[in-house]
Formats: sequence, C-alpha cells, structure tokens
Amino acid sequence: MKTSALGRIALAAGVAALTAGALPATAHADDSKVERKTLPVMVEFSDASFQDADAVKAGTPDTYFGTGKDSLASFFTEVSRGQYTTVPAVEEGVVGPVTLPMTAAGCDHNRINTLTREALAAQGLVMGEDYESLSVIFPAQKTGCAWAGLGSVPGPYTWINLYGTAGGLGVLGHEFGHNLGLGHQGRSMCTDGDLVDCTSNGTSAKSLMGGGGPAAGFSAPEMIRAGWLSGSEAVKVDASGTYTLRSLHGAGEGTRALDIPMGEDRLVVEYRHAAGTLDGAIEGVHAYRVPKGAYGSSSLIDMTEANKTLANDAATDADAITAVTDTASKVSVAVVSSGGGKATVKVSLDGEKLTSGPSAGKTTDANPAPAPAPEHTGSDTDAGDGAVDATEVRSGGSAPAEDTTDLAATGGGSNTAPLAATGTLLVAAGAGALVMMRRRRRA
Repeated sequence: MKTSALGRIALAAGVAALTAGALPATAHADDSKVERKTLPVMVEFSDASFQDADAVKAGTPDTYFGTGKDSLASFFTEVSRGQYTTVPAVEEGVVGPVTLPMTAAGCDHNRINTLTREALAAQGLVMGEDYESLSVIFPAQKTGCAWAGLGSVPGPYTWINLYGTAGGLGVLGHEFGHNLGLGHQGRSMCTDGDLVDCTSNGTSAKSLMGGGGPAAGFSAPEMIRAGWLSGSEAVKVDASGTYTLRSLHGAGEGTRALDIPMGEDRLVVEYRHAAGTLDGAIEGVHAYRVPKGAYGSSSLIDMTEANKTLANDAATDADAITAVTDTASKVSVAVVSSGGGKATVKVSLDGEKLTSGPSAGKTTDANPAPAPAPEHTGSDTDAGDGAVDATEVRSGGSAPAEDTTDLAATGGGSNTAPLAATGTLLVAAGAGALVMMRRRRRA
C-alpha cells in the first residue's frame, strides 16, 4: 500500500518513510498500556565510525527512554494519554557499537538492517522475542543518505542517519509515528468553501507527521488510527446534530473528535487547545479528509485564501475552520463557538448549508463537557519533518527484502549529500528541497 501526502522541510536534514508489512502492537483506549520493547543499536561500517561513540552510547538511552519531556518515551506517553510508550529491550538501553562488514557509501538501508539483525542474533537477541522494535543508529558522514531518519509504515524498523552525537525527538517521534501506520499528513486548500474543489498544497503543520514538530503531537484521525481514542471520544456521526468538543490532548473526559461520513471518505473534526507540552501554537476547530477510511493518510482542510501558517508569527488559529460544506455528499459543518478549552459544532447530513456563529444552531449535545481551565503549555523548538510518499518493502519474520517500490525523502541543506542514483528523480525544489523517488520492484 502506498501512502500519499505532500511534504515540507522543517529540519536541517530530511526524514524519509518506507512502508513495510506487519503492523506493530498498538494501544486501544480501553486496553491496558502498551509498552513497546525497543532496541536502539549503534552500528559502524568498515570505513566509517562515530566521531564520539562514547557520547552517542551515553546519550541514547535518555533520548529513547528518559523521563525528560524530549524523550521518545515521554512524548508517546503524553500524546497517547498513557496508553502507549517505548521501553528498553535491554538493561543498558542500547547495544553497540557493532561494526558491519560493509562500507558506508550507498545508503543501503536494507543491507544495514539485515546485517544488524544477524549481528544481534549472534549475541542471542532475536526479533520478536527479545525486542519488538529495532532502531539502527549509524554515522552519517559517508553514507550519502539524504534523510535523517527512515521508518517502516507500519512495522518495527527505524533507521537514524546520525550527524553529531544525539538524534532529536522530531526525527525519532516522526519515524516511530510511521511505525504506527501513519503517513505524512498533507493539506488540502479548499478556498471556495466547498470540499469538492480542493488542491493539495504542503503539509498540515498540525501533527508531527505533517511538519508541526513534537509540540503538535498527532491529529485526531491519527489518534483514531493508533487506537488512542475510544468510541465515546471519537463519535461516529450518523445524524444531523450539535456537539460539544473538548480539546484533543487535554485531560478529562468528553468527545474529542467527530467522525463524519462524506461519500467514500470520512470527515474528522477536532478541537485543539494548549495542553501540557502540546498545542501551544494551535487553537481552534480543525477538519481533515480521510480517504476511504485510511485514517493514517488524512489531510488538513484549509479554507484560508493563502498559507497563513507559513509565517512563524501566524496566529494559533490561522487555519481553523468556521464552516465547511461538501455539496457532493450533502455534508455541512459549522462552528457555533470555540475557545477556552471547548468548542460547539453543528453538523448537517441532509444538504443544509450551515453558517458559523451562534446562528448555526442551538447546542443540544448529548455528551456535553465542561470547559477546562487553560492548561500550561511547554515549549519545544525541535520541529519534525514532513516528507511525501512512502516505500513499500516485503517484511515479515525476516529482514526487509531489497524490492522497494516508492521512496520519499526530504533533503537537508545545500551541503547534504544527494540521494543514491537509483530510480527516477521526480521532484526537487532547491536547497533543503523536497525529493521524491520511485524505485522499480526488482524481480
């Protein structure tokens, strides 16, 4: 399966994604907490080593499993509201460095994965038994990789092409988001107010998977895909009515998302408001198109006349919706009120075109939620990326086979090494450019 979305650059080096076979265990809101046994492995090449291997080894456990807000474990614990996190597969938190019998050049992620798993098996560490997720960390200087991270979508593998001594949460969180089955979240510009006439343009900035960085967390359709919203929190709308939404990442109970039928697609509506370390730069009601029920491939609906979130000083509600209509499916949504921790939204499924504001309708929500007090929001300047399309590889009990089809990556700065000369270059747009590649499946 190929995941499609547009991407943008938000890191000094880019991040890529690839699709693999098996879906990792994900949490459901009514289940106990999922603790994903993760094994970071430092690997070196016959002709390339870490510049400071001791520093990488000392810092990696905290990067993945530390208690600070910038660790992978803390991020997933917060964004899933305690339903999912990563835990170390070995007591030391990291294995290596292991020297692989291969040179660095060529960015051969498949061979790196295969040789790493063979080296781990020789140490008695077996995939599926001793660890569930494998994160391979290697020195970037000679690889030629034009990405900072790669992740199977969904699946158990991530590759970290490391410059310096520590990977950032923007890269790690993004790649582990791919492991959960999340693609790159794009944006649909629908400036005439009708969802039948939209164009794809850029990324959402409302998710770590759409260039928003860790401080944006994940969006409602992605939370649904991950299994972190219960049935009462993600209401499937089957009749016209008015609903009260509480903030997506806030504490407490209540409806957090509306899941609305829209022809073959779904329309997911959420309310965003500062909560913990999340959503300090996001406010208001936002809507997403979900193509044919693929919640991991959603795109933000932007009704503004221009890309208002492009500027760093954009208002937190710059691309929040007030009213949207899809004339083809006779669906209309209007915001009655929004702010202070809750929003009231009216939905019509019978062709009535709604307008925003109090005149949109009187609140008759069956699941009202009190407005919470404003919550403290931390800051996080570590932005993630947003790349495009993914790569599909065969994956099961064995390492990925070398038959990838589609590869997408975001480039780094002008000094970033070019992609290996395999496949066809489809898009390149300047320094720090978005790069898409397509690889032919090998026989």
